[in-house]
Amino acid sequence: MMPASNPKKNSSERRIVFHVDMDSFFASVEVRERPELKNLPVIVGSDPKGGSGRGVVSTCSYEARKYGIHSAMPISQAYRFCPDAVFLPVNMKLYAGVSAGVMEILRGFAEKFQQVSVDEAYLIPGSGVRNFEEAALYALRIKDEVQRQQKITCSVGVGPNKLVSKIASGFQKPDGLTVVRPEDVRDFLFPLPVSRIPGVGEKTEETLKKMGINRVEELANWDVQMLSEKLGKMGFRLKQLANGLDFEELVEKESVKSISRHGTFAEDTDDPVKVSGSLDLLIESVHGSLMKHSFLFKTVTLTVRFEDFSTYTRSRTLSIWTSDVFVIKRTAMQLLSEFTGRRKFRLVGVGVTKLRERDERQTLITDFP
Repeated sequence: MMPASNPKKNSSERRIVFHVDMDSFFASVEVRERPELKNLPVIVGSDPKGGSGRGVVSTCSYEARKYGIHSAMPISQAYRFCPDAVFLPVNMKLYAGVSAGVMEILRGFAEKFQQVSVDEAYLIPGSGVRNFEEAALYALRIKDEVQRQQKITCSVGVGPNKLVSKIASGFQKPDGLTVVRPEDVRDFLFPLPVSRIPGVGEKTEETLKKMGINRVEELANWDVQMLSEKLGKMGFRLKQLANGLDFEELVEKESVKSISRHGTFAEDTDDPVKVSGSLDLLIESVHGSLMKHSFLFKTVTLTVRFEDFSTYTRSRTLSIWTSDVFVIKRTAMQLLSEFTGRRKFRLVGVGVTKLRERDERQTLITDFP
């Protein structure tokens, strides 16, 4: 192993970056709408149907997490862990509205802003925040304003870069605030398991453990050549992150490349009415996102999964860009016709790609009745 090199002084290390992460967002919004659910285990996801339901947990309240329940857990397993929990369906229209309100608040505190999902964002404050002491007070103002306006809590991480602030925001959830100064970055990161580094998934973690690397400090001090031999280019990147080095800038607006939705049937089915009905609902959801972001699309994609878990994808590219929901429906149904009459469907999905922002000055043929 080789000793870790000292981080170089540069402008990115002198930055003050905030990462704001809403606490158990979907579940918190549901509790806000229904105060009688406060302090109860709330699980947002598919219908468990007495423990035989399919699908996964989208999110759950902190009370539910005490039972070992977590996001992406099979809903049937969540039911076994806590059959008395309150199970609620996903209400994306509600969550999207609350998310828009939260992000508007955060933008008001930011000189530079990047939303990364429906419930989290990075921001860089203005020049009035000159040091990390002032940043801590500023973060409290953000938290108070979100609580006052939206009646839900968020956790904030403050650090010299996106990496550190992202990890810090998860440290004292819910309703937490963790501030990591540049001089404290290594003391903060080194005791952590390597799985806390963004980009270290199960397979990478397993590879690192086989090498004898369990903690961030070990990763930070490991020979970069050995890491590269096992992990390729990712090895160098992970060593940088383990040493607290992250020079990634905030991106004001992330490029959206596709919008898609999928749904799993309660029972495998070959009923064309059920399949087309489910697909129709998914298309409406996709179209809603298109309208929200003022996007046009040019390609429609259909995904199907059969009872034996075999999965197929088909797509069709149009001659023009459009936002017409009926074009999505017609194209998706044509693609679906290739698969009808074969086997029972387990899942269907639909998406649109080749997106571009709509120029409001444009008038499309599909705008007329």
